Amino acid sequence: MKPSLLLIALLAAPLAHVPAHAHGEKKHVAAAPAAAEQTAWGIAGKPAQATRTVTLDMTDAMRFTPDTLTVQAGETVRFVVRNTGRMLHEMVIGTPDELAKHAAMMAKFPTMEHDEAYMVHVDPGKTGEIVWHFNRAGSFEFACLIGGHYEAGMRGTVTVTPKQGAAK
Repeated sequence: MKPSLLLIALLAAPLAHVPAHAHGEKKHVAAAPAAAEQTAWGIAGKPAQATRTVTLDMTDAMRFTPDTLTVQAGETVRFVVRNTGRMLHEMVIGTPDELAKHAAMMAKFPTMEHDEAYMVHVDPGKTGEIVWHFNRAGSFEFACLIGGHYEAGMRGTVTVTPKQGAAK
């Protein structure tokens, strides 16, 4: 090695650790929760504002029980989602079109991870929860989008009726 290159290497070596310390001494803290995002089927609800609780069971027969639900626009529903099966299931709320697109994506990328306020993954024998504010009338669905479950019919419907007394 040429003496000039050796000299440069020796002079630069003490600087190699500087970027590691440029981060500072502050501890990492979790970021503030993201703001709730309005969707076509509603917005994340606040648990303290839930106006009713609905318990849904998910089974390895690829079914939700109950599989139909009617709510009034403006209701905040706490879904208690029980996995009574032996395999992982999830509940995802959305429009039929959004759920079909998401199911197709999950078929292509089965290990894709996601975590939105309108979905919950539930291990076998466990219980999960979604709190959702239905602020728009319409017909929506909930489904399990784990590979093959949606295609096997693991879905249900939520009909959101206009708020009583609202103009039509």
